[in-house]
Amino acid sequence: MARHDRLYPGPTGEVRMSLSLRFAAGSHKGMIREGNEDSGYAGPRLLAIADGMGGAAAGEVASSEAISTIVALDDDVPGSDVLTSLGTAVQRANDQLRSLVEEDPQLEGMGTTLTALLWTGQRLGLVHVGDSRAYLLRDGVLTQITQDHTWVQRLVDEGRITEEEATTHPQRSLLMRALGSGEHVEPDLSIREVRAGDRYLICSDGLSGVVSHQTLEDTLASYQGPQETVGELIQLALRGGGPDNITVIVADVLDLDTGDTLAGQLSDVPVVVGAVAENQLQLHDNGIMQTPAGRASGLGRRQQGRGGGGEFGPPGSGDITGFIPTDGFGDYTDDDFVKPRKGRRWLKRSFYGVLALAVIGGGLYGGWRWTQTQYYVGTKDEHVALYRGISQDLAWVSLSKVEKDHPEIELKYLPDYQQKLVEATIAEGDLSTARKKIDELAVQASACKKHAETPTASKTGSKTGEEQAGGTTGTTPVSVTSKASPSPSATASPSAPATTTPTPGPSLSEEEQKVVSRCGEQ
Repeated sequence: MARHDRLYPGPTGEVRMSLSLRFAAGSHKGMIREGNEDSGYAGPRLLAIADGMGGAAAGEVASSEAISTIVALDDDVPGSDVLTSLGTAVQRANDQLRSLVEEDPQLEGMGTTLTALLWTGQRLGLVHVGDSRAYLLRDGVLTQITQDHTWVQRLVDEGRITEEEATTHPQRSLLMRALGSGEHVEPDLSIREVRAGDRYLICSDGLSGVVSHQTLEDTLASYQGPQETVGELIQLALRGGGPDNITVIVADVLDLDTGDTLAGQLSDVPVVVGAVAENQLQLHDNGIMQTPAGRASGLGRRQQGRGGGGEFGPPGSGDITGFIPTDGFGDYTDDDFVKPRKGRRWLKRSFYGVLALAVIGGGLYGGWRWTQTQYYVGTKDEHVALYRGISQDLAWVSLSKVEKDHPEIELKYLPDYQQKLVEATIAEGDLSTARKKIDELAVQASACKKHAETPTASKTGSKTGEEQAGGTTGTTPVSVTSKASPSPSATASPSAPATTTPTPGPSLSEEEQKVVSRCGEQ
């Protein structure tokens, strides 16, 4: 347990209620897994869970690094822009994972989910990537406040399958977003207004994928404290078969002004559980405490010495392997659980790393992660758009989405050959190269649009003047801009044909002048 309390002035200067967080965390490797790839951290300001994935020990590395990076937020005084702090920290964690892969190719394909709450004293900032979940219990009603970034959730959102079908779908563990999967990460960010009496749950899908929503609500709505609730939730997941690692954080929002006697029992000791706790424990034993998570790990070990019980962290909140009583499941029935996820590790690794792709002319299979690092330029309605993914589809599965729409680049203003290229899609690989192609098309479309808007008389007069001067037409666009005003000789001669009198038209930039000659090319 821990607290973080402070008085905050309201908008009219009066002092608002002093709110405090009371939290507990626990992790268990489950009944099937050989190791724990989950990592969790609960501190005075930050509550976070990461569920790692990847070959060998890559999942443990990914979740540990994510927590070790984002935990620095627990040391900072919350600022006004909480979401910016969370977004920056998540991108930093993503960059760290990418750097580790570059240094050690054996880690290729690793990634992790991340769901975290950052406490400011009156509000909570929420960041979410992947399929770990955050819930809010308010007035006895449990609400999921994150949306899974999974393929089956997308199918549910589009009405292709039902929520019930999603629980047994063979691809229910296929992630659409995860840290480490690409150069940039797109987390969900939001602000939560809190109330005294609110109870928050953050968990990996080792809990939410096994225990039913109704049973989660009933357990959280009991009168047990956070420590006891964490222990019971882990017991429930184990009762449901424990097919995956289980990590749970429960946090209550208290109003200290009510004189709650529990306030004096709270401490500011952070809790670290799961893979990050094991990794940082090794660092501590070697005398190397390089990260905030490492320092928190040390705090947890000292707390263990005071509380005993054999767990890591405060009693009842650490890795409670061997702590679960064998007779604690008599009151639960099969209705309290959802169907266990058999072979989930294989699904998560295989489908996340390797998604079957139907490619023209062959049965080549590529990784879903690889497709999400690819970009191409294509059409959307009658203009150009930048897409993320690849243009092929796998049956009814779309393997791309619009990264950025460009309605200003209209197809009709591009030369015919470029129109055909865009309609057939232009694969550019990485994002920077694709953006350069977009910029190139934007200049070309703008030049051709201005050229089309230049009055015919102006273009005719320009040509006549160049022919009289012995110049060559069609090789330089300077005439389009330089003939915007009539020359003295043209206006002074009454016998000059009307077509030689230019009419003002749009001026071209230096870049547009270089490509305007391509307008109208087949």
